[in-house]
Amino acid sequence: MPKILIIDDDATFCMMLQGFLAKNGFGTDTAFSFAEGLKFIRSSEYQIVLCDIRLPDRNGLEMLKEIPSLRSKCQVIVMTGYGDIPTAVKAIKMGAFEYVTKPVGPDEILHTINTALREVGKKATTHKLDFVSGESYVSKKMNEYISLVAPTNMSVVILGESGTGKEYVARKIHHESLRASGPFIAMDCGALSRELAASEFFGHVKGAFTGAVSDKTGHFVEANHGTLFLDEIGNLTYDIQVQLLRAIQERKIKPVGSNKIIDVDVRLIVATNENLWKAVQNGEFREDLYHRINEFGIQVPRLCERETDLTLFSQYFLEMANKELNKSITHFEPEVIDIFQSYSWPGNLRELKNVVKRSVLLSQKTSISKDVLPKELITSSQNGTEIRPADDLKELKEKIEFQRIIAVLEKVRYNKSKAAQLLNIDRKTLYNKMKQFNIEG
Repeated sequence: MPKILIIDDDATFCMMLQGFLAKNGFGTDTAFSFAEGLKFIRSSEYQIVLCDIRLPDRNGLEMLKEIPSLRSKCQVIVMTGYGDIPTAVKAIKMGAFEYVTKPVGPDEILHTINTALREVGKKATTHKLDFVSGESYVSKKMNEYISLVAPTNMSVVILGESGTGKEYVARKIHHESLRASGPFIAMDCGALSRELAASEFFGHVKGAFTGAVSDKTGHFVEANHGTLFLDEIGNLTYDIQVQLLRAIQERKIKPVGSNKIIDVDVRLIVATNENLWKAVQNGEFREDLYHRINEFGIQVPRLCERETDLTLFSQYFLEMANKELNKSITHFEPEVIDIFQSYSWPGNLRELKNVVKRSVLLSQKTSISKDVLPKELITSSQNGTEIRPADDLKELKEKIEFQRIIAVLEKVRYNKSKAAQLLNIDRKTLYNKMKQFNIEG
């Protein structure tokens, strides 16, 4: 839900404007002085600030000097009386997004706010996500799917093992969507207790149950006009699945203990590391909810399937660790790169990030050497390719074939004749394998 701060010393006007904005799906706070407004801005994130020029303690124009250093993406709309138009024009020159004259017309203020929010969205979409997309075939394919589905309003199921970066994919979809100016709210369904799940989703009113000492805004309302990301959705209990389905279909929610119906406009993205369809067949997940959320699916590959990306990710995590730990490590020694490439990375990107950060912390040189790596990586490299217990021989063979074919195709820039020759198979067999593994090129 986009948040707006109203700064004006007219309490009646603030209440009227706050009620109007609430009906139109905005969260609002009100401040009656410059000092109080500045306190709100320092403690909370706002997309829009509506500020009167004439405040009891200081000139509202001075707020234009304070906000950029505190909230770089926030847009300021100044409010003024008819006699203050020259001052309002001065405010525009000082960086205000727009000015509106009092008495404020509902249509005018709503149009101005929505236009300002689109500007906030442009800033959000031009902001680079703090991550490396990857250059391997599977990474490029995943990013193609992200770009394809992001501008739509379709619900997305993100599949992938723990640590592969499912939340990053969800955030990337949001950043490339038409909802980028709205909030992105992430919710870990695995951490929800059965008793409090409904409250977390839909909110509650004071006294709704023992411990409800004040009103609570649920994640659906917080994500209004934006994206709600539900991680590990398969952990939801059956009764919460029913309530979730109803909220998605009707686009309405009711806080626990309240009779008030609230309209919500939320795009849903969910993630799971389990087979949801199997859960449906076992009666553990509602089939109607499964079909409602599964409008588009994206598979996030394991790190071991993104071999050509390993160096990119390693270097990125090295730079990140240098910043966090105030170190100046420049590179990985060749022996470390060999160990990294021979390891299967069962914890995926999360494990790689942790290994690199730990190594940066322990290193006393300008490079990462073998002696600062965890023992399990060194042991694995000495024993050869690691085989996880969950991998049966058929699955392992297919993984190795897939990775080898992708590596060779990328090496020869998808020249099928050269690839078949290097793989020691004929072109027909190569085409059949590419079809089997859904490899395009």
